[in-house]
Amino acid sequence: MSDSHDNLEAIEQAVEFFNKKGVLTVLHAGDIVSPFTERVFKELNAKLYFVFGNNDGDRLLLKKWFEDFGAQCCSDFGDLHLEGRRIALLHGIYEEQIKAMAASGMFDVIVRGHTHTAGVVTDYGTPIINPGETTGLLTGRRTVALLDPESLEVEIVELYQ
Repeated sequence: MSDSHDNLEAIEQAVEFFNKKGVLTVLHAGDIVSPFTERVFKELNAKLYFVFGNNDGDRLLLKKWFEDFGAQCCSDFGDLHLEGRRIALLHGIYEEQIKAMAASGMFDVIVRGHTHTAGVVTDYGTPIINPGETTGLLTGRRTVALLDPESLEVEIVELYQ
């Protein structure tokens, strides 16, 4: 997921969706924005990893409150080893950076946000997943992505509004 931008209703929908699906790990690709959203995120039954986005405000408090309930803050970049896969997690402000990571061949998957546009592209053989915006304010679509770590198949899921 990405770009939840303090939208508590949308975050709640995403958390309910992930819990219902039995998802084990959730990656948030930035722009959570405010620490107070932790009261909804802490209802998540999965392990949460997150990175900061360009709109995240009080990063110190965001990190503290989220880590208090077991989430892992990866600062601006996460180099994650999950279920036998190496995953890059970042907000994705700079397209050149994302292309360079894909070209490096170091990562099995890149998860990014920022553009609010859901989709998957493959660059240099590396899937680059943008789950879109959880908030639904710019595109009118509240979306998250599901990744099967074994097959690397991705499903973009639209949450109801």
